[in-house]
Amino acid sequence: MPFYIIKTKQNNMDVSVKNRDALNAVLTVKISNEDYASPYEKSLKNYRKQIQMPGFRKGHVPASIVKKKYGPSILAEEIDKILNKSIYDHITENKLNILGNPLPIDDEKKEIDWNNPGDFEFAYELGIAPDFDLDLPGKYKFTRYQPKIDDNLVNKQINDFAKRYGKLVGVDVASDSDMILANFKELNDKGEVIPEGFNHSSTVSIEFVDDKKTKKKLIGLKPKDELVLDPKLISRGEADMASMLGIDKDRAKLYDRNVLLTVNEVKSLLPANIDVVLFDKIYGAGEVKTEEEFKQKIINDLSKMFVGDTDRIFKTEVTKTIIKKLKLKLPDEFLKKWILSSNKEATKEQIESDYNKYADGLKWQLIENNIIKDQNIKVDGNELLNFAMELIGNQYAQYGMMIPGEEELKKAAQNVLSNQEEARKLNDMIYDRKVMEYLKNTLKITDKEISHEDFVKKSAEAI
Repeated sequence: MPFYIIKTKQNNMDVSVKNRDALNAVLTVKISNEDYASPYEKSLKNYRKQIQMPGFRKGHVPASIVKKKYGPSILAEEIDKILNKSIYDHITENKLNILGNPLPIDDEKKEIDWNNPGDFEFAYELGIAPDFDLDLPGKYKFTRYQPKIDDNLVNKQINDFAKRYGKLVGVDVASDSDMILANFKELNDKGEVIPEGFNHSSTVSIEFVDDKKTKKKLIGLKPKDELVLDPKLISRGEADMASMLGIDKDRAKLYDRNVLLTVNEVKSLLPANIDVVLFDKIYGAGEVKTEEEFKQKIINDLSKMFVGDTDRIFKTEVTKTIIKKLKLKLPDEFLKKWILSSNKEATKEQIESDYNKYADGLKWQLIENNIIKDQNIKVDGNELLNFAMELIGNQYAQYGMMIPGEEELKKAAQNVLSNQEEARKLNDMIYDRKVMEYLKNTLKITDKEISHEDFVKKSAEAI
């Protein structure tokens, strides 16, 4: 790429940009005494009016003392204001598409003698976004995967409903799908009950026990039976074990002995009948009258439920494919330095490890911005408000709560949007949705049904 310089005057200061290559440049700002003298003197006067020092009335401290004691810090602050304005005015007016923020070269500001100011010169590294042509539509072909809603999937959902609305009944002997209501007592290293140890009642769902040998021991247990076992083998992690034994998480983490399990009761889940009583509980009275209508309702609900996953899988494929085809280059070393400077908790090792994922996210953001600009996609205030109301309504529905009226929803949405960070997130979500709608309507897409199991795998990979 040919060497070039962009040079302008910002408030009489020299600002220039020299490119190192297509993705990296150096921005230089020269500030003379004339540029900062007036605002510096004005700040000194304002500071003198407010300052209080022993032996002087407020606002009457001699200017020479104020300048000697506070002049360097006031000057540094004024230079910083002028510098920042000059940099960002230059970037904006020259429409420089930078990535991240300008980074000072060699931290030159720390070497300045603020007690003897003269002319200043500051240099910054810039990371430049790559130029590219997206060339849509028609260039790429995509597959949109959808789960096959077959009889097996529908019947599984029916069985899940039947279990959910079923009831627990007492049985004499535990089977592989039953629940044991048991008491747990702490044992010492010799296998003896510790009188002052924990003594807690909880439940064990046999079907969720992963250890095969332990599951085999649980099957066939009857009320009043006792079993010595390792609690780790019948729990799912430290928090679950702590709850089961009635101890805190820290103790559960260190616990390494067996416990005495005494069976109090064995409960078996009796599924609900597949009839109108169940239909009314799930969908409301009179909404579903026959088993065929029930199955069709389930098919419709499943189709809606999988829309979000279908879109997410599709977006993942589109994102990976377009990024790979475009072969966009980024100012990688600059971005790594910028991430390190803007995130004090990050380490060079973490940045190196996570950089490829970050770079792909940034590349897709550039691609989305290209589409938004090219297609003149916009989001107005009413769209943002309605979207916030929609999300809040969905949250109420998700927890089985009655959705508030429109005015109450509107107030709740306005409250959310009063938080700038939340408003930005929702705004980005709408832009993302609009970009995906554009891609769906533009790209060559083939719909393909796959088994539910394969769909679940793809959905997990798309997280």
